[in-house]
Amino acid sequence: MSNLLSNAIKFTREGTILVKAEKNKGGKEANLDEVIVTVKDTGTGIDPEIFPRLFSMFVSKSYEDTGIGLFISKSIIEAHGGKMWAENNKDGIGARFSFKVPIK
Repeated sequence: MSNLLSNAIKFTREGTILVKAEKNKGGKEANLDEVIVTVKDTGTGIDPEIFPRLFSMFVSKSYEDTGIGLFISKSIIEAHGGKMWAENNKDGIGARFSFKVPIK
């Protein structure tokens, strides 16, 4: 969560950052609920050049970081049985990063 918020702040010079969390009944298994967290911003969006490798190590368009934050974040989410994904906003302004994890 911290990495997603940090990235949203870094790449949104002006505009908004919205955080949403919702609980869904019956995730992968009928007896497990899941929580879905989304961080949506109105920043620069995800560069099409790096989009296919976005969650790989050392992928970044910024000179200020190492490009391992999303890789580590996704690895942690997956280690807890979850999934993480990203997309550019449909209006072409900013991006949306989401993850879901099962909860008991």
